[in-house]
Amino acid sequence: MIFQSVNPFNGQHLATYSALNNDKLEESIHDANEAFLLWRKQSIMDRVQYIKNAGEILLKNKKEFAETITLEMGKPINESLSEIEKCAWVCDYYAAHAEEFLAVEKIETDASKSYVRHDPIGVIFGIMPWNFPFWQVFRFVIPTLAAGNTVILKLAPNVFGCAQKIQRIFDEAGFPKSVFQHIIIHHDQAEHIISHPAVKAVTLTGSEKAGAAVSQLASKYIKKSVLELGGSNAFIVLDDADLDLAVNVAVKARMMNTGQSCIAAKRLILHDSIYDDFVEMFLEKIKSLKIGDPLNKETEIGPMARKDLANQLQEQIKSSINLGAELLLGGQQNECFHEPTVLGKVTHKMPVFKEETFGPLAVLIRVDSAKKAFDLAEDSKFGLGLSVFTKDVKKVLEYAHLVSDGAFFINELVKSDPRLPFGGTKTSGYGRELSKDGILEFVNRKVVYIK
Repeated sequence: MIFQSVNPFNGQHLATYSALNNDKLEESIHDANEAFLLWRKQSIMDRVQYIKNAGEILLKNKKEFAETITLEMGKPINESLSEIEKCAWVCDYYAAHAEEFLAVEKIETDASKSYVRHDPIGVIFGIMPWNFPFWQVFRFVIPTLAAGNTVILKLAPNVFGCAQKIQRIFDEAGFPKSVFQHIIIHHDQAEHIISHPAVKAVTLTGSEKAGAAVSQLASKYIKKSVLELGGSNAFIVLDDADLDLAVNVAVKARMMNTGQSCIAAKRLILHDSIYDDFVEMFLEKIKSLKIGDPLNKETEIGPMARKDLANQLQEQIKSSINLGAELLLGGQQNECFHEPTVLGKVTHKMPVFKEETFGPLAVLIRVDSAKKAFDLAEDSKFGLGLSVFTKDVKKVLEYAHLVSDGAFFINELVKSDPRLPFGGTKTSGYGRELSKDGILEFVNRKVVYIK
């Protein structure tokens, strides 16, 4: 199968890629398993040295790598540069903490000695998306390799150029051959990989539909899986909030990466007493965003990654307006470009409330109490994260145990951080990435008991 890479800003053809046939795919899996048998024997300190090297290569070549991101999926160049820097951060973090996280855990029992080891399990198959094509890969791959596993990566077809750059990073960092492999395949070949005896687990960041398919396959072949799926994060602003702070963070939380983020603030739930002031300030900020060529450092909103994604967002907007939503700003689409759009009078029955919206769209909901705000936030099949803005932190913390999402942020946007576990609940997936939790997802916590 042939894949075409196209610049979403101008439609320019970037590259053509061919999928591996099943014989070549089988060879890649075999090589990954052979590499694992040697890689697992290397000391943690040896493994993290390669990881340090990767971090240095990222920073040394960040302009080149950032431009590849921007050309392939349209991310504004300043955000692409930040993405590369964050990847270097995750390298540094696990280089510093992997030995601590993987240390033997001594447990007192009636044995003369008993403890838990953390051993690698084998080849891990990663299926990663296009919206953060470097970060999504590095936040999974670095702890997985540090633990002693090997990795086969399938990145989204529209960012295969990024995948090639990532492969180059691991090669130049000195990782042994086949410890990390980027492969080009069609998604129909995923079952062949997941079913293979050498492949011990699969992790996917992507859509709910893709997650359901991978979860079924993992269950069919009794393989461990981790899923980081979609989100429809609520962004609650209560009556005592610092409005300047809330508005500034809301714009960033919703419009970063042209709105194409699972953890974006997608449902803005505003207390009635501050609603009008918030909306006026918010609209002015959105209007001031600079739209254009994502390679221009002044650009804040670029094209969406593909035309079909812009079309889907447009359909959600039109359907919701037909159900009574009020168009406050934007609403127009031209090929991959979609205007930053704001809808008011949104209800829980509309597509823009019930579904994940992946693009520069903010929806506004008015409530008259904190309880109703949290009830509405919880009225979602997704459970990735929630932000709430208030000056009464103590009062809001009383709601923390009632929020089913994987993250609860007060006076800040929901974001991933190497130091904190990241993941969701409900149809936002299961399992955790990053922090100690992330490195322990793909290890055998083995009990050793000596009488």
